[in-house]
Amino acid sequence: MTGSGKDAGAQPRPSGGRIEVDLEVSRGRSISWTILGLTIGGLLIWKLGTVGVWGGVVLVVMGAYHAWNLTQTFLYPPGTIIVSDREVSLPRGLCMPRPVQATPQDVTAAYFLRRSVPWNHAAPVLVIELGPKAMAFPRDWFASEADQRRIIHALLRDKGGVAVSVDTAVAAGDDKSA
Repeated sequence: MTGSGKDAGAQPRPSGGRIEVDLEVSRGRSISWTILGLTIGGLLIWKLGTVGVWGGVVLVVMGAYHAWNLTQTFLYPPGTIIVSDREVSLPRGLCMPRPVQATPQDVTAAYFLRRSVPWNHAAPVLVIELGPKAMAFPRDWFASEADQRRIIHALLRDKGGVAVSVDTAVAAGDDKSA
């Protein structure tokens, strides 16, 4: 299974199955931030006084950061989240090499953040905790929110029915418990 729109919302396979969800890359935001940040920041540095120069430096730094993100999308393919009975493979970022490999027993928690989301991420954010390490996967990295639910169901399917209560809470619209 992949993260394409055809199978979005499909029910997770029973225990023993393998779930693969490809992350989606959108270069539009990085392209616009790169062009506008570097151009407007450069103009502010060139034409304005001290306050304008500092504002320009901030814009140039933000433009350079987004240029780096844009370069990563060309160098590496979007990551794939893989969940099976023996392994969990989580990408370190949207287009980053060397995903984190773990076993399903290493996953200490998996949940959605719906309200306490950083201002620059789309809600909900899927959070998967591997011991002391938490990995966040924003909604805009997936083809649909159903892909996030498929991952959380696959991670929780062997935890004694917790996945059913998560699905019920999401279906009922209870943002706090999902």
